[in-house]
Amino acid sequence: MSHITTAPTARRLFVAAGTVLAASVAFAVPASAHVEVEAEDAAALAENVTLNFTAESESDKAGITKLEVILPEGIVPADITYKEGPTGWKLAPTARGYAVSGPAVATGKDAAYSVTVRQLPEAKSLAFKTLQTYSDGQLDRWIELEKSSDGGHGSPAPILELKPAAPGAKPVSPSPTADPTTAPPSTATPTASAAQDDKAGEETAEETSDDGSSPALPITIGVVALAALAGGAWWWKRRSTAGRA
Repeated sequence: MSHITTAPTARRLFVAAGTVLAASVAFAVPASAHVEVEAEDAAALAENVTLNFTAESESDKAGITKLEVILPEGIVPADITYKEGPTGWKLAPTARGYAVSGPAVATGKDAAYSVTVRQLPEAKSLAFKTLQTYSDGQLDRWIELEKSSDGGHGSPAPILELKPAAPGAKPVSPSPTADPTTAPPSTATPTASAAQDDKAGEETAEETSDDGSSPALPITIGVVALAALAGGAWWWKRRSTAGRA
C-alpha cells in the first residue's frame, strides 16, 4: 500500500515545486512601462530646445501626481522653462533639477509635459533620471543607466541622444541663479521630501523601484522551495522502500 501512495505524493510535490519556481520567475520580470524623452533635432550646444517627456503609468489604482527630474551635468535648474503639461500642473526647482506636479491624472493614464532648455551641453547623450509619484504614495524610480544582468533594463532612465554640435556653435554665458520661469507661474518651493527623492535618484543602477520587484529574491525563494520539496519526495520514496524491505 505504501508503494501505491508514494508515487502520486512525489508527483504532487514536484508539480508544486514547479509552480513555485514559475511564479518566482514571473514576478522577477521587470515592468515594461518607462519614461521617454524626445526633442526635435537635438544637438550638442543647441539653444532653446524643447524636451517632450512622457511617463507611462504602472498603476491601476492611482494617478500620477508628480515627476521629478535629476538634471544631467551641464544643465542647471535655471536653464529650464516650463512649457505645458497636465491640467493644473506647475514646475518648481529642486536641489538637483526640477519637479512638475499637480492634480492626479486619470488612473492608468500617461503623464506628458514639455520644458524648454536654454542650451544643451556638449555631449553625446543625456540621462534625465526621473522619480514618478502616484496619488497613493507609490514611487517609481527611472534611474538606471546600465543594462541589468538579463540583458535588459529594469528601471531605465530616459536618455536623449544628441547630434554633434553645429559648426560654430559655442556655449552661451552661464545661466542666472534665479529660479526657472514657469507657465503657469509656480508658487511651489522645494520640500524636504523632494530633496530626499533627489538623493534616492542618485542611488546605483542595481537598486530596484519601491514596488519590491527585485529579480534575485523571488528566484532564490523558488530555488529553495524546489530543493525542499524534492528532498521531501526523496524521503517518502526511501521510507516506502524501507517499508517493503
